[in-house]
Amino acid sequence: MVTPGRTTRAERMAAPLARQVVRDLAAEHGACLRPVQLRRTEIDTGHVEQVLIPCGHTLATVCPSCAERARILRAAQCREGWHLDHEPVIDPDPATQEQRDLITDRAEAQEARDLLASAGLDVGELNQRIGDMDEEITESGLRGNVLPARPRRHRSTRRRQDAAPLPRRPVSARTVGKTYATPDGKTFRPSLFVTLTCPSYGRVGEDGAPADPDTYDYTRAARDALHFAALFDRFIQNLRRYVGFDLQYFAAIEPQRRLAPHVHLAIRGTISRQELREFPARTPRGHRRHLPPGLVAFDRDRHLRRRENAGLG
Repeated sequence: MVTPGRTTRAERMAAPLARQVVRDLAAEHGACLRPVQLRRTEIDTGHVEQVLIPCGHTLATVCPSCAERARILRAAQCREGWHLDHEPVIDPDPATQEQRDLITDRAEAQEARDLLASAGLDVGELNQRIGDMDEEITESGLRGNVLPARPRRHRSTRRRQDAAPLPRRPVSARTVGKTYATPDGKTFRPSLFVTLTCPSYGRVGEDGAPADPDTYDYTRAARDALHFAALFDRFIQNLRRYVGFDLQYFAAIEPQRRLAPHVHLAIRGTISRQELREFPARTPRGHRRHLPPGLVAFDRDRHLRRRENAGLG
């Protein structure tokens, strides 16, 4: 018997959750479900404010809104840039008179501020004015900062002594791959599909457990998983030095059933297969980090032939 005015547990459990409704509405309107909260502090005034920025996740199961934005952006980049046969050249538009006036006023305010600072006087009011003018300059459509860039911190790229030598070619300022010609006069510009994975993970069974636990290197597998992002970043940097041009690619990272980090790359341009097989072993970076000994790379055509020979289709 149910008391009037009271609900049963089943009825309460069937009611929608407020938090889930908020998530559904945010996804419906294209808002980020996992925004990152940052704290921004103005050094001169000490004013603190909270800023929310999108998480930028690329998995729809984590944040469908950010994943959809990333998918649309990648599709537009691929559609507009993948098949280019010439280097894109974008010349900036000339500044408008309003923008020129803002830069002039900003320079005069900076000069007045520096004079007061050299005399040991208070510059708080001018700092506030300069900050407001910087915002106006950004809102007017100008890019960059009017102040000189701060000196960059140069990190060492010295290679480990036990790493194989990495040949380097003179790097040219191009992104377009090499063009090939057929005997009948046709020209084409092929691309390359490459798969990379770490070799430290052994064979696993249907349930994902190691087939031979006694020989499975858990320490190395965990180290590979932790350093895979840094290793892949160094791989791309070295590969660009090796091929001699600003190599462009699209990539997707996914774990295999044995949880080995696995990345698929679609690369603009071509690299000889012999060089591609020899290059991954030369990937480890310098003395500041201890990274896994290398990556294993293979091309898609060879992988498909092996599956066909094994009867896997």
